[in-house]
Amino acid sequence: MKSLTRTDFNFSNQRSVYHGKVRDVYDINDDLMVMVATDRISAFDVVLPKGIPFKGQVLNQIAASFLDATSDIVPNWKLATPDPMVTVGLKAEGFRVEMIIRGYLTGSAWREYKAGCRELCGVKLPDGMRENEKFPEPIITPTTKADEGHDENISREEIIRQGIVSAEDYAVMEQYTRALFQRGTEIAAKKGLILVDTKYEFGKRDGKVILIDEIHTPDSSRYFYAEGYEEKFAKGEPQRQLSKEFVRQWLIDHNFMNRPGDVMPELTDDFVQSISDRYIELYEHIVGEKFVKADITEDVARRIEKNVSAWLAANR
Repeated sequence: MKSLTRTDFNFSNQRSVYHGKVRDVYDINDDLMVMVATDRISAFDVVLPKGIPFKGQVLNQIAASFLDATSDIVPNWKLATPDPMVTVGLKAEGFRVEMIIRGYLTGSAWREYKAGCRELCGVKLPDGMRENEKFPEPIITPTTKADEGHDENISREEIIRQGIVSAEDYAVMEQYTRALFQRGTEIAAKKGLILVDTKYEFGKRDGKVILIDEIHTPDSSRYFYAEGYEEKFAKGEPQRQLSKEFVRQWLIDHNFMNRPGDVMPELTDDFVQSISDRYIELYEHIVGEKFVKADITEDVARRIEKNVSAWLAANR
């Protein structure tokens, strides 16, 4: 199956391009950003060797849906989605932190807790918690945003002390993070899902803090199925979830966590297909609509270039 793992466009008035782990971001005239959600997939800060068909479309369309569904509570960067894999929006100066908010003790937080950690990013954690247990209230655990390598946990106090973000801007980001998580939680609940944890990125444009990048996608978020959560938790069983965590767990099971000496296991075609199916399943659950696969019979990169160029020409 076809997947888009690389782009090399040259749009009108293009100033630069940034190739991230998953997204390629094109700067148009220092005013707009063309964000292409590729089919690349990353885990443990490394891009896996195979692309996942339709993953980029899933991510882009979920993010676009949630940006629209939260624009009344938080201003965001989105202007249009001229292609199933592309969002065009306002350029902003991004803050060098990611705002991670957790409603449940799971994933990396659980791994640290199990190892004896009782404070995460300056937030005290109560003793006696179990895996996948709900926190009394959601906790915010920021990380630094690294261009390469690992993002590092950091506290609110350290962010402000180092001058990474001003106290005033951080207070706005924190308020927006809680409001977005609350809205995302409510939307997920209507679809029979639990929004477990997620991350948000913010930037500043014209002196105003705005939400940028993706939100509430399986790359940036973790979801449990609400049905069966209590029963599985009571029995100490793994939760049925929709997120990228199953990819991380598969890598862990194959002795890969991007440690020195770790060797990337082979991604079989069947495993790649199963990841694609999971992404589509999450789309249909969280958006509540049947996923319509974009046409990949033509060259996908050429399709994107045509659609984006037409939008830019019409919106000069």
